[in-house]
Amino acid sequence: MAYILIFITAIFVNNIVLSQFLGICPFLGVSKKVDSAIGMGAAVAFVLTLATIVTYLIQKYVLEAFGLEYLQTIAFILVIAALVQMVEIILKKSAPALYQALGVFLPLITTNCCILGVAILVANGTYASQGLEPNLLTGVVFALSTAIGFALALVVFAGIREHLSMMNVPKGVQGMSIALVTAGLLAMAFMGFSGVDNGLKALFGL
Repeated sequence: MAYILIFITAIFVNNIVLSQFLGICPFLGVSKKVDSAIGMGAAVAFVLTLATIVTYLIQKYVLEAFGLEYLQTIAFILVIAALVQMVEIILKKSAPALYQALGVFLPLITTNCCILGVAILVANGTYASQGLEPNLLTGVVFALSTAIGFALALVVFAGIREHLSMMNVPKGVQGMSIALVTAGLLAMAFMGFSGVDNGLKALFGL
């Protein structure tokens, strides 16, 4: 049940975009159409899970082993950038259809602070407040759940923006202004899930 709690908390209660405000750039920039939002969400889920595994292993068996924890941020940035490039090259040669489907979204992930933020949270073990010891398995569950939460917020936001594009929005708030207002209202809507994790903990005795 603790894994289910991590899953629900990462998606709804502590949504990486709407609660922790990581990944705002792609959230605002790649949310004009639902198709683009789905592609970005899928790419983030794939890379985030893979990056979490690699950075966790580097943290435990390289940085901590040699007392280089102070290089964590720089090392993770380099690893994520290299990982995205490697994934892009491998997909281009071995799975052209998937590469075409992801398209421009893979390079955009390199600058997505959501990836770095989750990698640091998992490496430091600061996410594991559900009664589980922080390890690679719980880290992967948290990363995948976070990616699903990111994709959910992105797709919902894109759907609202598509609807707004067909409405008569006042000229003074067109474009990014109405998008920011909408994002704020969506964040307030997700605040309604606050306390769900505590309720589940009490229900299952965690």
